[in-house]
Amino acid sequence: MKPLLIPTAEPFFLPGNETACLLIHGFTASPREMRGLGEHLHRTHGFTVMGVRLAGHATTPADMAHMRWQDWVASAEDGWHLLRSAGFRRIVPVGLSMGGAIALLLASYLPVAGVASMAAPYLLRVPRWEWLLGWVRPYFPKKKGRVFDPEGFRGRVAYPVNPARSVRQLNAMLKVVRASLAQVRVPALVLHSRNDDYVPHRNAEQIYAALGSTHKRLVWVERSTHVVTLDAARERVYREVGDFIAGLGQQGENTP
Repeated sequence: MKPLLIPTAEPFFLPGNETACLLIHGFTASPREMRGLGEHLHRTHGFTVMGVRLAGHATTPADMAHMRWQDWVASAEDGWHLLRSAGFRRIVPVGLSMGGAIALLLASYLPVAGVASMAAPYLLRVPRWEWLLGWVRPYFPKKKGRVFDPEGFRGRVAYPVNPARSVRQLNAMLKVVRASLAQVRVPALVLHSRNDDYVPHRNAEQIYAALGSTHKRLVWVERSTHVVTLDAARERVYREVGDFIAGLGQQGENTP
């Protein structure tokens, strides 16, 4: 039997100090798009880093189409529990796109030290005809968008299609996320590109406004489209996330 996971798309773990970063990738993607950020956090700050794989990702689109949104959240919860059981008490979920929404959701009900959300959606706007067509057409080809640095995307592992059922599941999850943002009371970083042509930047403003956190920061990057961890502004993204986590103090932590 051959391995089920696409090579280079596996979850990863980088052991470090007592601060643990739980990295959560985006919709249809894989831990690979979070690897560069994880290596920076580990190399520059010495943080422990875990990059989880969400259920149905990094295998086949058909696998993803059979998953519920609760399966994706449970995958991220698995990472939190693994870190917690290993003795970590300072855990910071860091997510990209759908992973950012999941990170915020985790922060609303799990003890975490802070949360970082990058390019996360607040509200999914899909034309009515696409919703209707999705019931009879299981997959939609992805639209090719511009990127500022194609080299940064070399080796990225993501499905070439969006499963229609998964889009409906994402929409259902975001409804829960929106209702939970007021319960996020730990320090929060919301990062977004003004040039994101997949998740418009107004989503970041809506997330930021809805957060219950007293300590929160909204950061804009320019030379990037949606996948901010891979595009031209990635080094700036790495620094912003690393500095945010390094600056977390005991004040405001939601730990027992």
